[in-house]
Amino acid sequence: MSKHRVVVLKIVANQLSVTEAAAQYGISRRHLHRLLARYRAEGLDGLEPRSRRPLSNAKATPEQVRDRIVQLRAELSAQGADCGPVTIAWHLQQEQISPPSTSTIRRILTTAGMITPQPRKRPRSSYIRFEAALPNECWQSDFTHWWLADGRDVEILNWLDDHSRYLLGCTAHARVTGDSVVSEFLRLIEAYGTPASTLTDNGVVYTARFVGGTNAFEYLLPLLGVKQKNGHPNHPQTQGKIERFHQTLKRWLAQQPRARTIGELQAQLDRFAEYYNEHRPHRANNQHTPGDTYRATPPATPAPANPEGRYRIRYDRVDKTGRITLRHAGRLHHLLVGAAHRGKRVLALVDTTQVTVVHLDTGEILATNTINPATNYWRNTQKEPGRWPGPS
Repeated sequence: MSKHRVVVLKIVANQLSVTEAAAQYGISRRHLHRLLARYRAEGLDGLEPRSRRPLSNAKATPEQVRDRIVQLRAELSAQGADCGPVTIAWHLQQEQISPPSTSTIRRILTTAGMITPQPRKRPRSSYIRFEAALPNECWQSDFTHWWLADGRDVEILNWLDDHSRYLLGCTAHARVTGDSVVSEFLRLIEAYGTPASTLTDNGVVYTARFVGGTNAFEYLLPLLGVKQKNGHPNHPQTQGKIERFHQTLKRWLAQQPRARTIGELQAQLDRFAEYYNEHRPHRANNQHTPGDTYRATPPATPAPANPEGRYRIRYDRVDKTGRITLRHAGRLHHLLVGAAHRGKRVLALVDTTQVTVVHLDTGEILATNTINPATNYWRNTQKEPGRWPGPS
């Protein structure tokens, strides 16, 4: 029995006066009279300790804001978009609603049963983060798997700017090959400029150092002055940004109709890239979009690889007649390489006067062709002039 009950019952039973009870139990006379009034009005239940919580709180989150927070959580989750407290706060600001603190948003969602507490989850502050200082200082790349409506396994090749998290490229392939990596990398250079470095894992499409050779991507990067960096084997945390990005991408794709073809999947990826780059705040960017962050600072440039001038680079494969084609000054020209090199993967390095054709698998120079805008065919100057033998 509580002390208040004992004191009041003794006073009511005339065992103690109010003054004696106050002295014996250390309770003020005023409070004892307050307890006696509660006892007469409510009985013994009126003697239990009462909450000191105020009847109203001017700082409490308005009901309509609480409802909008819960509604945003459901809407963003259904879209496959990020729907954490930080993202919800950003969306409230876009709607001209003053958001409560992220901890308050988390409590509201937890009370609504929309967040499962994870007390053992490693705190974000415990991770050591590395980030490039400028756009194009480092591009991360990796590919991940997805499935079409008929169950076919396809692969998605991604390129991400390390500084801004800007999604440079996101393309669907039946299988990602070394050709896919080189072709997409050169396409992105045309669109965004040449990066100072790349960071990838040790997949054979990026490096052949563990299988005793050098692949096309490894031959290309030094020609452009790009530093190649690879993570340690069995340590995906080195490429943590793009690994985390894959989660975001797959969560969004899971909420879309399952694509039936690679073309349909690519259309979905194009929509996602627009949303991710321009309409989705990124926590690492202080809630700015990757697009705004990428464009806010002048990009880094690679080390000079060719002091005498800049190469234009074209990736190609020698056709069955021993030729490749090149568009120069709006006109298509045929470059003679040699029938012996049919089917070989090559890089055409174009400067102001000459085209140098390099075999990607060996680095061997297969042909040099002098630029002559007046002719359609440019012969291989490494061969003696004569009748072109054509395919055997």
